[in-house]
Amino acid sequence: MIVSLIVAISTNNAIGKNNQLLWHLPNDMKFFKNSTWAMPVIMGRKTFESMNSKPLNGRLNIVITRQKDWAIEGVEVVNSLEAALALAAANDYRESFIIGGGEIYRDALPLAHKIYLTRVDATIDGDTFFPEWDESQYSLTHNDYHFADAKHQYNYCLRNLQDNGTNSPFISFTDAFFHYWFGITSPKLADHLH
Repeated sequence: MIVSLIVAISTNNAIGKNNQLLWHLPNDMKFFKNSTWAMPVIMGRKTFESMNSKPLNGRLNIVITRQKDWAIEGVEVVNSLEAALALAAANDYRESFIIGGGEIYRDALPLAHKIYLTRVDATIDGDTFFPEWDESQYSLTHNDYHFADAKHQYNYCLRNLQDNGTNSPFISFTDAFFHYWFGITSPKLADHLH
C-alpha cells in the first residue's frame, strides 16, 4: 500500500492555529477531495475535531487517539499510526492518506511515498507546523501555480512529490492482517513502520 501525506503549508511551514486552518482556498479543498476520494484518511483526534467532529464522506476515516473510550459513528479508532496503516492495508486499499495534524505528519513523514502538497505563498503565524524535511528525497511529478484572486487570498502551488526510492511502496495484506488483528509485526512490516 502506498502511504501518502496530503497537506497545505505556508512558506514558514505553518499548517494551523487554534486547531483551525489558516486560509480558505477552494481549489485546495477540491484538490484534497479529489485526491482522497474513496481512500482511507488517517488523522489525529484534534484534526478530526477541527472538522466539526464529522467524518469525511466517501472515505474510510481512521482517527488516532490515546483516549480509550473515544468513539464516533462512522469512524475507525486506533491508538497508533502503525495500527491505522495496518487497518487501511487490511482493507486492501492501494493508497492511504495522512491528513494531519503536526505530530501525525512528523511520525508518518519517514514512511511517505508521496506528498500531495499545497504550498501557500505567505508567511503566516501558526501554532502547528509541518515538520522539517528533505525535499531532495522526492521528485516533483506535478506543479500547478495559481495566483491570488477573488476566492483565494494567497498565491499557492499544488504539487505532487514522489519518493526517490527510500521507502518500500507496499505493506502487504498478510503483514497488515496479523498486525491489526493479533498485534504481530513481521520483520518486513517493522522495517516499514519504524
